[in-house]
Amino acid sequence: MIEARGVTYAAGSHPILHGISAAFETGRLHLILGPNGAGKSTLVKVLARLLRPGAGQVLYGGTDVAGRSERELAERRAVLSQAVEIAFPLWVHEVVMMGRYPHFSGRPAARDLAVAAEVMSYCDVAGLADRSYPTLSGGEKQRVNFARVLAQIWEPRPEGGRYLFLDEPLTFLDIGHQIDLMRKLRDFGTAPDVTVIGVVHDLALAARFADQLVLIHEGAVLAAGTPAEVMTPEHIRAAFGVEPVTMATPDGRRHLVFE
Repeated sequence: MIEARGVTYAAGSHPILHGISAAFETGRLHLILGPNGAGKSTLVKVLARLLRPGAGQVLYGGTDVAGRSERELAERRAVLSQAVEIAFPLWVHEVVMMGRYPHFSGRPAARDLAVAAEVMSYCDVAGLADRSYPTLSGGEKQRVNFARVLAQIWEPRPEGGRYLFLDEPLTFLDIGHQIDLMRKLRDFGTAPDVTVIGVVHDLALAARFADQLVLIHEGAVLAAGTPAEVMTPEHIRAAFGVEPVTMATPDGRRHLVFE
């Protein structure tokens, strides 16, 4: 489990997060929602310890993440950022292998090669393995980078706890690949030692796939809970200023359309 306790963050004199507290249980897909400028990406970066909070704590499994070493975090925590820039003309299989860097020194072992092959197959990018990364489309690059971060935490750790953070993972993906990625996130996130936290803009996909939602507005938690608890007309109006129409799907989840 990951917990945020009274987390604040400011960029210079500009406050972004205001005393955010939230809990993210293992084995579930957690998505963070909110309008532009609400603080979603900043919150994910603080949870992933890419940024240090001005006040408050972030705990992994009950332990303050501030005390974890970079090496320990690299072996257990993976982050897919909004924009991934790779300046060198690497092959796709080399990009995916970058996710294994925390697990070997020198040359990758046989197990690292096997994990890279497994995640490329899982993410349906095995056919791109021998392509030059810069020649890929935006959507193909996003799928390759998803494989890269999965390679980093693909295997359970003896000490327990794997953490996956994603900031706008649906960027550049067509609707088919968006749905496929969300299904894979939900599937991967069901492992009892995995915590998945992502930021998305698509409210309909969030309502359909998330187990738990955190809706933030102006740097504070407006609502948290199941999609049914969070995706109410009152919450949507308050955060986004639009009128939602909610329909139940056959599997009991929620589908949203907007007036």
